[in-house]
Amino acid sequence: MEAATKLALQPKKSAGSDKIMETLLYIWAVIVLIIVLYPLYFIIIASFSDPSAVGSGQVWVFPKGFTLDGYKELLNHSNIWVGYRNTIVYTVVGTLIGLVVNVSAGYALSRKDLVGRKFLSLFFIFTMFFNGGLVPTFLTIRDFHLYDTFLVMVLPFSVAVFDIIVARTFFRTGIPTELWEAAQIDGCGNLRFYAQMVLPLSKPIIAVLALWFAVGQWNSYFNALIYLQNENLYPLQLILRDILVTNQMQTALGTGEAAQIALRLANLLRYSVIIVATVPIMCIYPFVQKHFNKGVMIGAVKE
Repeated sequence: MEAATKLALQPKKSAGSDKIMETLLYIWAVIVLIIVLYPLYFIIIASFSDPSAVGSGQVWVFPKGFTLDGYKELLNHSNIWVGYRNTIVYTVVGTLIGLVVNVSAGYALSRKDLVGRKFLSLFFIFTMFFNGGLVPTFLTIRDFHLYDTFLVMVLPFSVAVFDIIVARTFFRTGIPTELWEAAQIDGCGNLRFYAQMVLPLSKPIIAVLALWFAVGQWNSYFNALIYLQNENLYPLQLILRDILVTNQMQTALGTGEAAQIALRLANLLRYSVIIVATVPIMCIYPFVQKHFNKGVMIGAVKE
């Protein structure tokens, strides 16, 4: 009887300890979530708060001295809408070109029947460690007549070797060789197999690479700074940078009350610019989240 009682109590103890561990994990996850999300939340409330309240440490949970002056000043610049348009176009076109180039290259390098596959892989990897530098790249872009054009933002830098390697690993581990053999028996060619069978099975890795390319294109400003002169082609990040620089110059050159107003706007613009520049791209993440973890893990498996 005693033995039966002990056996009956053991599962309850185990279940109780599991419940405690699960509760602790949930508490830890909430703490980590707060630590990760609070900086973004602080930027949001600071963008609506009086700069003096932010500077004195009064802003913690809710805005203090609610104001929209930062956003009003930012949106008063008409070229910001041009920047938004350009950045959206660069992001969409650049992401599509990047996916076509890198996914196709990854699939080609994953095929064991590709002639010179090892040499091509080493050729790609070599460029990760050695490159010609800024001046030769600038001269190349100029000689190809891409300087100060739309294409300079989406075409020359569309190849990402790391993404090719991730895609190649995904195709090697996620697409069975037997599938290609079965397709050959049915008379399927390489292009048809790639378009109708491989791509539909590759949604996780495509979603991951699309997010990487989109974030990279959205945040890109250095290439525009070097290769663009026409302000009508400027991306949003470069226009926001010019607005901040101009405002800081006005603050430095101003005197008296004008300097105080310019300083206040400069402090507000710091937070407003971050919100305007980051929130749109963050809205994309929920649509690819279900594929993100799976794609990264499968593409990261060591060969």
